[in-house]
Amino acid sequence: MPRPPSAPNNGPRWSLRLADQGTAAVILLVALGYIGVHWWRHQQAESRLVDIDRTPVLVAKFQIDINAADWPEFALLPGVGEVLAKRIVDDRQTNGPFRDWNDLRRVRGIGPKTFEGIKPFLLPLADLNATAGP
Repeated sequence: MPRPPSAPNNGPRWSLRLADQGTAAVILLVALGYIGVHWWRHQQAESRLVDIDRTPVLVAKFQIDINAADWPEFALLPGVGEVLAKRIVDDRQTNGPFRDWNDLRRVRGIGPKTFEGIKPFLLPLADLNATAGP
């Protein structure tokens, strides 16, 4: 007697038994619950306010020594550009070190207004008579 043709074999069947389906459902529910709790806690953490107003203000103090600074440092001062900064350094090299802050006024381009603007950024000058060497 001839056999009826069999169904084509398309590979293994991926079905779970009833007990395995229950176990997979429990694992899936636990994973979804964990994801939900994690998402909720993450949303709560993001909704908290950040106290920026209470942080202390930091102030950077920038001062230069007019007898040791090079032109790029002078150029950072308010009202002093590259050209004036190079003039200050050239004057110091030609006429010697500045004995006090008012000696800066001998540089062409430094008037009373510019001098008052840069004065807070100048380090106190050492007494040149008390220092050793020329």
